[in-house]
Amino acid sequence: MKKNRAGAQAKTRALVLKKAGAGSPDFSTLIKYFDVLKDNSEPSFQVLDFLPIPIEIFAADGTMVYTNQSSLDMLNCKDRNLLIGKYNCLKDKVCMDDLGYREEFERAFSHEKVIMRDFPAPIQDLVDRGVLKEKPFEKATMDLYTFPVWKDNKLIFVVSVAVVKSLYLGRSDVAMAKEYIDTNWQKKYDAEAVARHVNIGVTLLYKLFKEHTGMTPGDYHKRVIVEHIKEKLADENLTIKEAFAVCNEDSRGWFSKVFKKTTGMSPLAYRDSLK
Repeated sequence: MKKNRAGAQAKTRALVLKKAGAGSPDFSTLIKYFDVLKDNSEPSFQVLDFLPIPIEIFAADGTMVYTNQSSLDMLNCKDRNLLIGKYNCLKDKVCMDDLGYREEFERAFSHEKVIMRDFPAPIQDLVDRGVLKEKPFEKATMDLYTFPVWKDNKLIFVVSVAVVKSLYLGRSDVAMAKEYIDTNWQKKYDAEAVARHVNIGVTLLYKLFKEHTGMTPGDYHKRVIVEHIKEKLADENLTIKEAFAVCNEDSRGWFSKVFKKTTGMSPLAYRDSLK
């Protein structure tokens, strides 16, 4: 049995290489290629499935030929066959035109590595097209790292790695409020500004936010600032005072108490813990 699997694996690899010599292999060949790797538990290939980072691979024509488990888990997609061989990113008008990434995708499928910063996951489109029954999250933004794989000057496939930067779950109005606070964290907290953005009253926003997150919008704002300060404290080139100052806070002021209450450590103790 193992010999048969190894033979099938070698045969499929050889087929891909042969087609690469004459031109880019079609998506059906690549699907078989990755299926064989998966079925034969190729050690180096298994790493892709275990990585906690969404990874997708596309044929030269834009058709998806592989997606790892992290990508499926993020979408809460139980059947990879709803995407493999069916979704084509170069024919996706939402990504190409509505979101305005046509130039970046075309560059990625031509000759260069491309990084798409703050790419908004088109989750509603997947629901509208029937790929997903419901949205697993309200909104997500990510940095997409895409790079082409070539052989003998022929494009074999394009790999896309997604580094998720923000993921908003639950009610859409609460998700919108969190996103607004995440974006405007350096400004003084303004409950009315947040409520206006969400288009509901301050009292209702307070109630819904606490019900669905376990904290008030103001407390969430403080927590976001703390996370940014923690990030700056990891930079040894900055003093504690400078780390706070970059985040518009005073290390000797009241926010140092907020930091300690949130993290359970003083700023100095937190920095020492990183060592």
